Amino acid sequence: MALAVALDLGVADSIHRRGGAATLSHILADANLSPFKLHALRRLMRALTVSGTFTISTTSSSTEPFYELTRASRLLVRDDVAVDVLSLVLNPFRVSPLGMGIAAWFRRGDGDGEVAPFAVAHGKNIALVNEAMAADSRFVMRIALRECAEVFRGIESLVDVAGGVGGAAASIAKAFPELKCSVLDLPHVVASAPSGGNVRFVAGDMFQSIPPADAVFLKWILHDWGDEECVRILKNCKKAIPPRDKGGKVIIIDMVVGCGSSDAKHIETQVLYDLLIMGINGIERDEQEWKKIFFEAGFKDYKIMPILGVRSMIELYP
Repeated sequence: MALAVALDLGVADSIHRRGGAATLSHILADANLSPFKLHALRRLMRALTVSGTFTISTTSSSTEPFYELTRASRLLVRDDVAVDVLSLVLNPFRVSPLGMGIAAWFRRGDGDGEVAPFAVAHGKNIALVNEAMAADSRFVMRIALRECAEVFRGIESLVDVAGGVGGAAASIAKAFPELKCSVLDLPHVVASAPSGGNVRFVAGDMFQSIPPADAVFLKWILHDWGDEECVRILKNCKKAIPPRDKGGKVIIIDMVVGCGSSDAKHIETQVLYDLLIMGINGIERDEQEWKKIFFEAGFKDYKIMPILGVRSMIELYP
């Protein structure tokens, strides 16, 4: 997918025409892309450098890093005889339609609130995502409660924000029967939630307000949103919890790119997943990007525990 997008945008051609090294700004200009796409282009190039398709270097004379061709990416230059073969191999009927949607999306000039690449490719959303998230909750919580049980000890109440039909909250409530668990989600989601269990459901909107609790739980939620939206959500989380000395905290399960195993395949999986989540306007953040939104939301400290494969558990303190 990333190769197909790079070929479509002429990334290798841009680098080649500029003598073998080009900055993101150069590539953006040569591809005639909107400035709104600079951050997304950086994420694309991160994936392509981690995979070894391009290399990246810095110089004292430039504030931007330079991207350079490798033996592999030279094959993407359009005056190379191999490019026609690659064009066939990377044709839309041979790769994911979502990948080609991203290439078309790059060429749109939209800013915030734009149509997601998946919608550009397909013109619709899929229920499969919701089903996958429910299954993911069952899988992840089994590991989280085994490896990080201490995170939940001592908490008297917890609200799972955008917790769907309560899979994660039910797992927490089962492991800690004394813990009062509730789920906040949109009214149409809450309407389909199971009844009669030990989890309370609250209809609402995390962008408006969050019910008060000792802890707020966010599992794979923030990566769906841009920085501005994340800060709004986290500010509401901060309003909902008591001070740190009273046990207040936010518990986040999400990806922290570059955190965890130093194995190349581990990091490659993280950055390639970032390209996948780009398809629905999401973003996988590194620690500095997380730190920025944490502090902008008014939090003072955090702790990252990379115990969930490519994902981490984060404790965030007011």
